[in-house]
Amino acid sequence: MSYIAMNRFKVVLGKEEEFEEVWRQREGRLNEMKGYQEFRMLKGPATDDYRLYSSHTTWASEEDFIAWTKSQQFRDAHKNAGNSGTKGLMAGPPQFEGFQTVLHESV
Repeated sequence: MSYIAMNRFKVVLGKEEEFEEVWRQREGRLNEMKGYQEFRMLKGPATDDYRLYSSHTTWASEEDFIAWTKSQQFRDAHKNAGNSGTKGLMAGPPQFEGFQTVLHESV
């Protein structure tokens, strides 16, 4: 079964377009990795202080995801995380969540 890796981002209200553009412009390199299946950036609800976003990657296995986190591709994709390009866009650091698939249905 697959593994889903998610990061939740609390994006400061009014900074949503800037945040999305950072993601559109980044060098992902996920498709170079064994076991990589899919990436999605999800835009969620807004509160009084922030809008919730979640990045969502699907992998063939947790081992494939862990290999990504130890790869040069991961280091390259995250080299600008927290720099001036993203500074002031988020209300705190991202929150990671990892899930192993136990059931899967598709059309």
